[in-house]
Amino acid sequence: MTANQPDELRRIYGARFEKNLNYRRRVWEVLVREFFQGYVPSTAAVLDLGCGYGEFINTIQCTRKLAMDLNPDAPRFLSPEIQFLAQDCSMPWQCGDQSLDVVFTSNFFEHLPGKHALKLTLEEAFRCLKSGGKLLAMGPNIRYLPGEYWDFWDHHLALSDRSLAEGLENCGFSILENHDRFLPYTMVNRREQPLSLLSLYLKLRPAWKIFGRQFLIVAGKA
Repeated sequence: MTANQPDELRRIYGARFEKNLNYRRRVWEVLVREFFQGYVPSTAAVLDLGCGYGEFINTIQCTRKLAMDLNPDAPRFLSPEIQFLAQDCSMPWQCGDQSLDVVFTSNFFEHLPGKHALKLTLEEAFRCLKSGGKLLAMGPNIRYLPGEYWDFWDHHLALSDRSLAEGLENCGFSILENHDRFLPYTMVNRREQPLSLLSLYLKLRPAWKIFGRQFLIVAGKA
């Protein structure tokens, strides 16, 4: 179940992201090294859901890497060791029961066509995660972006930290962390900032409450 066809995804994301891809990669190197790696053991099996151009999954240090996306361009940006799953995330995943330690997703759920598709996706994540596994979900928070949220053609599903947390709990997850304000909204059509400022921002959590427009939720499977 998808709102955009693969060829359309190729056109949309090529036009939107490829012009500053090198900068995005360097941003994600900082985000992973200084923040997200703390959630991912070196022995983990990790799936990047809606992997895009692989900035997260290429950088994270773990034993097994998987990436899922419908964009046919995605595989050419992934490191050779990454297993690519070209499939609709609301259909049964090509992963065994309790085979994953971490499911990570960034700026993806808002692209799904509706909450039914999101529910099916969360149920698959729950099935595939091991006991003690985690889902890390980051995305724009509609509570702080009532207008800008809709400035992207492929945004279909409006979510806040609260609505996603409730949906996760409805699918069996426990909410371990809920940051309603985490990162600023987007790197699209924004001036490139020094990466040293990003490092400082990650350490100064009071700044999240001022500049953060995206939520970060960490959910666990008992």
